[in-house]
Amino acid sequence: MAVECTMAGVFPVAAAKPFMPSASYHSSLTRQLVLPIVGLLLAAVLANVGFSAWLAVQRSAENTRLQQRQVAAALTASRVSLSLPVLDALQRLTGSHFIIWNEASQSHGLSTLSAAAMDGVGDTRLAETIATGAVAIGGQHYRIGVVHSEGVRPETVLILTPVRAIFTATLEAVWPVLAVAVATLAVLVPLVLHTTGRLSTRIGAIERHVGRITEGEFGQRLLEGERGAANRGDEIGRLVAGVNTMSTTLGELRTSLVAGERQRLLGQLAAGFAHELRNAITGARLAIDLHRRRCTATARVGFDPDESLTVAVRQLDILEEEVRGLLALGKAPEAAPAELSVTCLLEEVRDLMGPRCEHAGVRMECQLPTSITCTGRHDSLRAALVNLALNGIDAAGRGGCLRLVGGRSGSRVLFSVEDTGPGPPESIRDTIHEPFVTGKPEGIGLGLAVAKAVAEEHGGTLDWERIDGCTRFTISLPSSTLSSVPAPQEQTA
Repeated sequence: MAVECTMAGVFPVAAAKPFMPSASYHSSLTRQLVLPIVGLLLAAVLANVGFSAWLAVQRSAENTRLQQRQVAAALTASRVSLSLPVLDALQRLTGSHFIIWNEASQSHGLSTLSAAAMDGVGDTRLAETIATGAVAIGGQHYRIGVVHSEGVRPETVLILTPVRAIFTATLEAVWPVLAVAVATLAVLVPLVLHTTGRLSTRIGAIERHVGRITEGEFGQRLLEGERGAANRGDEIGRLVAGVNTMSTTLGELRTSLVAGERQRLLGQLAAGFAHELRNAITGARLAIDLHRRRCTATARVGFDPDESLTVAVRQLDILEEEVRGLLALGKAPEAAPAELSVTCLLEEVRDLMGPRCEHAGVRMECQLPTSITCTGRHDSLRAALVNLALNGIDAAGRGGCLRLVGGRSGSRVLFSVEDTGPGPPESIRDTIHEPFVTGKPEGIGLGLAVAKAVAEEHGGTLDWERIDGCTRFTISLPSSTLSSVPAPQEQTA
């Protein structure tokens, strides 16, 4: 027999580049979020301040021009002679300086400015600056306006409005906006840094989780306790839920693929083993039948047949049950379910296991119910119970006890096999039902796989537990397999 098994078909092997999270991911994400926001804030503040400054300058210039026009209008309409006291009064009222200008001689007359200031600028320079509209006198800049007074004596008056007043008005208009902008930046920048930091931390947690999934760690979930992975109802929270669902689904798919591949390989192995074993059993039966006929002929002449032949036949019956169980793996059942007696089924298992228990030094007890029938496949259920009993005999060891129990629990039919052994090793208790998993050095891990497959074939389950120092394996079949019968009574054999 040559059975070739491989797991290469479970997952395609590809030379994929491993997922390597970038070390600068968080800083890069924070930078990408912070710089645009802070840049927009600064641009908005600068635009607001610039617009306010421009508006303040325009308003100040307009106010200056309006003031000059009003003063000009007042001087034009005035019939009062412009004396120095009058000019000083106008200077105090308006804040501008006044110079009487003689256009014919290009020289100044009365002035609200000091004599030293006027000597410093000179008439020639003053005449040149009238055309430009601006002049600097004594370190102070002025805007020049020309008004022709139509008083008692028509005169030309130069109105010098200080530029510093325009700058002051502009500053007074701008600084509240600038102060609000600075305060806004002082509050928003730390808030933006904190918010983007939290977002980048949460996204970083998702990145690490996806990295674990990429490395094949399926089935894990991103919990609230993990840093930055708080469960929120926003887009990131829904992304976390989606990634968790993906991880769980991938884990289930991988488990399903592995289980399917193992089942396929198990079916191949079972078919190979069963074919070889069936041939061996057939040959052994033929040899025993031939030997039994010879022993019978010898008995007729005064000798008794050898009882060991009966034991050998029973051992072959046990082996044949195991072969039937192996043939049932990975194949659709051929025999239709039929009504069978639970008591008769357990009695058959007891009779098959009796010689094996006697040889192994294990005491057998049977708790057989009466009047319980169920619908199922007789040979499959018997093969499953035989496998459980064989495991129980090996686990109990010499001096131990094996117990076969049948009964009902509500609407379910129960077949239990108990042994006084130490139970499965701790390392395989979670995977004990899987094929090729065994705690026995010489075992191949197919007995429980056969029993589980038969139980699931009937819509039931195979469970195990430790009770009072004993190990109990139970095949539980659903109510659909239970026939309508009176309440059960029990008898012990």
